[in-house]
Amino acid sequence: MRRARFTDEQIIGMLKEQESGQRTADVCRKHGISEATFYKYKAKYGGMEVSDARKLKALEDENAKLKKLLAEAMCQSARNVDPLSASNIHPPVGDQRLACPARAGVAEGRPSAGDGYLRL
Repeated sequence: MRRARFTDEQIIGMLKEQESGQRTADVCRKHGISEATFYKYKAKYGGMEVSDARKLKALEDENAKLKKLLAEAMCQSARNVDPLSASNIHPPVGDQRLACPARAGVAEGRPSAGDGYLRL
């Protein structure tokens, strides 16, 4: 993922410059950003202080970690349930294509027509 060009503190500083009375075009030219980028920053950081931005960043990081943990837990529970247990067809030993339906892109753990399994 691309690293951010400006820190939260710098972005809030740009917004404060514009709020103090400078024209938006002048602030954008000074910092080398487009007006669209400025308004995107304003939508995200408008009315915030630096401490608020730090809290927002911490919450975003925690949310990303929790989403990753949830995805791993769902994959683990999908591995524990054998999707082919009701039939006599079993995948070859060591075949992990059905281990995690979310990663394999297989809906509900059922094999698709093109993955090499015999359909009955």
